[in-house]
Amino acid sequence: MPRKPIPTLSGVFTPTETPAHLARDVIESALREAIMDGRIPPETPLRQEEIAALFGVSRMPVREALRRLESQGLLHIQPYKGAVVTALINQDAMDTYGVRLLLEPEALRLSLPHLSDTDLAEASARLASLRSARDSATLARLNREFHMALYRRAGNARLLYLIEQELEQEERFLRFHLSAMGTGHQARDDHDALLDAARSGDESRALALLRRHLSQAEQAIRHYLADQDNAESPAGDAPRIAGESK
Repeated sequence: MPRKPIPTLSGVFTPTETPAHLARDVIESALREAIMDGRIPPETPLRQEEIAALFGVSRMPVREALRRLESQGLLHIQPYKGAVVTALINQDAMDTYGVRLLLEPEALRLSLPHLSDTDLAEASARLASLRSARDSATLARLNREFHMALYRRAGNARLLYLIEQELEQEERFLRFHLSAMGTGHQARDDHDALLDAARSGDESRALALLRRHLSQAEQAIRHYLADQDNAESPAGDAPRIAGESK
């Protein structure tokens, strides 16, 4: 059987010359964005030689950039393949929401009595921007900023740091959470209701809304993964790779 051709990145990036002192960060950012927006799909091997040639650098900054992306869960190392792009919807996505369910209601409970009009106005502004945002990076940033605006008065810097780390991890699969799993409108409605409860100082309602919002997202991911498992069974059709365009 002929070997399946290895995808190349020549159609993703235009060859360029990158300053050596910026190479690691530039390559990391470029690869990350291309993975996040689906231009580099899951299971694509990333060859150091090709990346180095495309960016006009040595292999050293490429290795460093790939290690960073691996630490973010965007890549994994396979024997004979090297760095390979991971699926964006996987068990990690469900685990992230599990951790958020533990941390965020407590942060909101601590923060809610101390929220100022400025904090609430900032959260409202982020929601307004979310309604018109389209690309995954902007969606993730605005979503993170909305939640952190409501939690920032919790008075526990370590708690807020842990929450922000989980919110940053969410960017890996936010596009699919909102589109492929059809939860975009629900997320917007949840955010509006949560902000309304925060404005009125209704702690019990705000906490219930937040828990429901996070639980529904976790369930959506659980069902998505179950559907993928069913599609991979012998009786199912070939599964759609997370990140493919419909």
